[in-house]
Amino acid sequence: MFHVIWGQLRGRAGRSVALLVGVLVATTGFTVLTGATTTSRLAVTGTVERSTRAAYDILVRPKGSRTPLEAARGLVRPNYLSDTYGGITTAQYERVKAVTGVDVAAPIAMVGYSTSAVPLRLDLSAAVDRSLDRQVIRIDPTYVAERGLSTAPGKPRYVYVTTHPLIHPVFDPASPETARYSDGRRYPVDDVCGLSAREVQPDGTSRPVCDPQAGALIGNRGGLSERDNWTLVPVRLLPDGRFEAANGVLARNGDAPTATSDRLALTEPLTVPFLLAAVDPDAEQRLVGLAGSVVDGRPLRAGDTVDEKRLGTALNRSVPVLATSRPYLDGALRATLTRLPAARPAGMPAVDMEETLRRAAGTPVGVVRAELSDAYRTQLAAGISEQGRCCFGQLQIITQPGAVTYDERPGGELRAAAVPPAAPEVFGNEREFSWLPRPWLTEDVGARPLRRLPLPSGGSITPFRQWRAIGVFDPEKLTGFSDLGTVPLETYEPPVAEGADERSRAALGGRPLEPSGNPAGYLSAPPLLLTNLGSVAKLLEGSGTPQRTAPISAIRVRVTGVNGYTERSAERVRLIAERIAQDTGLDVDITLGSSPAPRAVELPAGTFGRPALRLTEKWSALGVASTITKAVDRKSAALFVLVLVVCVLFLGNAVSAAVRDRRPELAVLVCLGWPARRVGALILGEVAALGLAAGLLSVGLAFPLGAALDIDVAWPRALLAVPVALLLVLVAGLAPALRAARTHPARALRPPVATARWVRRPRTLPGLAMANLVRTPGRTLLGAGALAIGVAALTVVAAAAYAFRGAIVGTLLGDTVSLGVRGADTLAAVATVLLGAAAVADVLYLNIRDRAAELATLRATGWTDAALGRLIGYEGLLLGVLGAFGGAGLGLGGAAWLVGELPSALVWVAAIVAAAGVLATCLAAIVPAALLRHLPTARLLAEE
Repeated sequence: MFHVIWGQLRGRAGRSVALLVGVLVATTGFTVLTGATTTSRLAVTGTVERSTRAAYDILVRPKGSRTPLEAARGLVRPNYLSDTYGGITTAQYERVKAVTGVDVAAPIAMVGYSTSAVPLRLDLSAAVDRSLDRQVIRIDPTYVAERGLSTAPGKPRYVYVTTHPLIHPVFDPASPETARYSDGRRYPVDDVCGLSAREVQPDGTSRPVCDPQAGALIGNRGGLSERDNWTLVPVRLLPDGRFEAANGVLARNGDAPTATSDRLALTEPLTVPFLLAAVDPDAEQRLVGLAGSVVDGRPLRAGDTVDEKRLGTALNRSVPVLATSRPYLDGALRATLTRLPAARPAGMPAVDMEETLRRAAGTPVGVVRAELSDAYRTQLAAGISEQGRCCFGQLQIITQPGAVTYDERPGGELRAAAVPPAAPEVFGNEREFSWLPRPWLTEDVGARPLRRLPLPSGGSITPFRQWRAIGVFDPEKLTGFSDLGTVPLETYEPPVAEGADERSRAALGGRPLEPSGNPAGYLSAPPLLLTNLGSVAKLLEGSGTPQRTAPISAIRVRVTGVNGYTERSAERVRLIAERIAQDTGLDVDITLGSSPAPRAVELPAGTFGRPALRLTEKWSALGVASTITKAVDRKSAALFVLVLVVCVLFLGNAVSAAVRDRRPELAVLVCLGWPARRVGALILGEVAALGLAAGLLSVGLAFPLGAALDIDVAWPRALLAVPVALLLVLVAGLAPALRAARTHPARALRPPVATARWVRRPRTLPGLAMANLVRTPGRTLLGAGALAIGVAALTVVAAAAYAFRGAIVGTLLGDTVSLGVRGADTLAAVATVLLGAAAVADVLYLNIRDRAAELATLRATGWTDAALGRLIGYEGLLLGVLGAFGGAGLGLGGAAWLVGELPSALVWVAAIVAAAGVLATCLAAIVPAALLRHLPTARLLAEE
């Protein structure tokens, strides 16, 4: 038998080589394409694992914190801490830490917004006319925020520049009715102007220059907006060109009453809200390396305590904090300058001063602008001292914003509901002490209701609360993690929102919207002041808020041994999360494998000019990594099976062609007495030998071909080509071998055709082409089936891409993964389509070989080569339509299984893929059609 097989292979070298090439192409293609699929999957899982290394794996929040929108969509909003003030007790925190497998449990207690004065420097030197004896510079401020979209004017500020000497009060608490001045005399304290400077007149007398901010005109500043304040600052222009003012106005000169400066630079304080939160410094260090991010001063310690000092009947409580080096707030002050040369405010009654100066004639002398971020950095440049000279703020009034209410629109877009401005009393009333006005943007329409944190405000001892900076930390120096797997609202990362349409992007100037400084605004800044948990307990001492007994707002948990998403890590995290939920009764979300998911949010228009905006905001989608890996597994399995099936069909067609070519020879062997099993064994032996040779050659071809296509083909996969080739050829050759063994010798001498059940004379070329295909139904179905599998594969790839776009793309991790997956998948799918088209071409070639005598007869009766070519072309077109649209239907079924639904978009995709398959088939038909010119008409007619 072996000698016969070898003789057959050598005797029909052309056929053997053709079949060997077919097996080699199919085996190598299978090895490389499945390698591409595996490489794609490994790349995806590797990307998922690397990109899901986040600060924490589990988020624990108070019971009921999860909103219905979050629960329904598997999302966590980016500002999830902005409306969560307490709710977790220290006992519950201890139970979380005690769970086996918890590496770090880092609590964070949100306290609320404290306001601080950030001095903005306005240089007025160029506005001064040094030839004038006296003049007033009017400063008309315009407050700017939200990329310049929100603007609001404030009351004018005035600077009185005089060449006459100025005398300044020296504070003396022993005599409240009179004050000692820098000239050594005592003057009565004005009931309205308070301790104001006095201008010395040429006759030696002096007149008060009333500054309403130093007196009692404005009452409690906490109840007024900073836009409502107006001031008048007296400055002396010295003969040498320098400016002299009260100590601290232009410069600081120790404890002296005055200081001089070369520039007339006024500092206009802007009231800035900073969100205060408390952390466990040790846990925060292990979680994100908080101590290593300190750029000035010293790190926060768990043992830092609230500093208490008694001043008479007042108790000063100073809370130690780490202040941020980056305020993450968008704000500025633009001032129009006007010189009033005839204004003489010295001696003018305070009740008439504002109206008189407002109506005074003047000359415009320029515009100056100061940015909040620049002013804050300048303030930090002063350095941290133990007394907190650089940075401090009041804690008399602490505000807490509530949750945003969303209206969900068709298509999933969210609209933030507008909230009226908070009542001024939220920031203080006449009976309370607060030295800072409320931020001007609190008069704007907000997105969150605003309330006050109830703190003790009276009794026998008046509490005076403030925070002082012991250090400055840079949020960008914290331990970095992948942006693709960012967990919900990294504590120190600012929320930003990009414009979602051209109109919004144009309004924002191509820049993202940032927190505005309004505590009730939509975007909330992250905690920019950090203290320890012990300080919060002291701060809330004596208050009636439930936050006092349950101060913690969230606990961020990192699990031991988890450095990214894997199935083993996911199961470990799930078990620990379940244990935490059982032990504490709190809301527990698994953030391992989450990723930012942009969502469109519509923001209503503001009061101060900001138009309605459509924004793209990064929410966090939970379970993205799991969804990706499961989708990739299903896609890989589908492509693996489809590539295998199309290779079997392609080889089956090739082996069938070889057997058909040897029909007369096999009939002779049967007539000579060969049994059916020996005939079948001969065919299977021949294809097995060719399969073995093709498998060995495929091992050598797999590596250079994989390198050329940038596909990693490992040795085990390459060696797998040998058994795969044997299996493929045996499976493909089994049916032809059985058919050849069972076929009667007389039938083997003529090509089998379908039995005619009815006779219909075709009148057109398409009809004749259809009749020819029906004559050999097995071969027709085999070619169409091979093409159908290829088209189905390409349709499934398109469905996988759609699944990513619908379920995974829309997250940053999904976007990155999908871009990396589609190249290899598309290569595999396109290759299966090409194999299917090659199978169709082989079917057409066999049809031409079997019907050579018929075609020669048609040519002898006057048919031209062009007409015969069109006939073959129609046969190819019909095969293509049958296979392509059958494959499209099969692919749509797989798509429905993969996606879970069958959207109309996928139907259009399947139709386009089917059209591409038909086109590929028509192009493939050109090759067998070209063989018609080489038909030996005379010899074929003679044989007939």
